[in-house]
Amino acid sequence: MRTKYLYWGSTGLVALFMVVSATLYFVADGPAAAFERLGFPDYFRIELGIAKLAGAVVLVAPLPRALKEWAYAGFAISFVSAVIAHAAVGDPLSDLIPPVVAFALLMTSYVTYHRYYRSESPSDDA
Repeated sequence: MRTKYLYWGSTGLVALFMVVSATLYFVADGPAAAFERLGFPDYFRIELGIAKLAGAVVLVAPLPRALKEWAYAGFAISFVSAVIAHAAVGDPLSDLIPPVVAFALLMTSYVTYHRYYRSESPSDDA
């Protein structure tokens, strides 16, 4: 029972974090300036925002496990890449904390996802 709450809690937080950051990518000036400072083209901000919204939906919706695995992999790559990008341009340590925390939440979600659904029936494909 604790695994279920830990899974849904961490997954909900990751999804919420992704929806909020993706929304900010589209409507706020700060993320656009940050992408420019990091040396990324502006279209990458839009692509990443769309991918984050799609990934958040995939994590919380009852979709096939293979799709969820892709979302977990994509988010993991995104968070690790964010840490590397911020470190590469010499950003302060405080800019590295959000992607590290998001990665820790993602790993909690991933591990508990497998524990939670392993206890479910094998025919359940959610």
